[in-house]
Amino acid sequence: MKKYAIIAVVAIACLTAFSFAPTGGREYVPVEQTPDMETGYIENVHKKNDHYLLSIDQVDWYEGEAAVQKFLEREADSGLDGPPDDYYIINDDETLHDLPIASDAEVLMQIYNRTGNVLEADIVWNEPISVDKFIELLSTEDDLDIKGFPYHLTVKDGEIIRIVQQFVP
Repeated sequence: MKKYAIIAVVAIACLTAFSFAPTGGREYVPVEQTPDMETGYIENVHKKNDHYLLSIDQVDWYEGEAAVQKFLEREADSGLDGPPDDYYIINDDETLHDLPIASDAEVLMQIYNRTGNVLEADIVWNEPISVDKFIELLSTEDDLDIKGFPYHLTVKDGEIIRIVQQFVP
């Protein structure tokens, strides 16, 4: 009887430890902004001369203290001390521009419909996927529309070499 009680206690301890582990094994870490990075929403994707082109609506993305500062500058009469979710987006110019994706670009996702059942979508921080998979996701009608997320795009020599989906709570 003691043997079964010990096994049960160990099993419960293990299950409890795993249930409190963060999804993907890490906590959220903001994307480090670099001079060759732009942030924006992807409006559409098309192919031209064997390259995929993303039509981007560029935005200014702020997190943490920078988000609070920009929020208070622009929304002083809101009655709030800062942005509700610790980020702030400014989109004063909705002009679209096209950027080609390098065929070997790195694509890192945070959340998307992996199984075809949107209820099973969960966060996996910086999950790498192929450019082809990314294009497929952009072109798929889904309840979890990945075009609804901003993306941090690293551009080198006029071409996107890195795409990082920004998780928005």
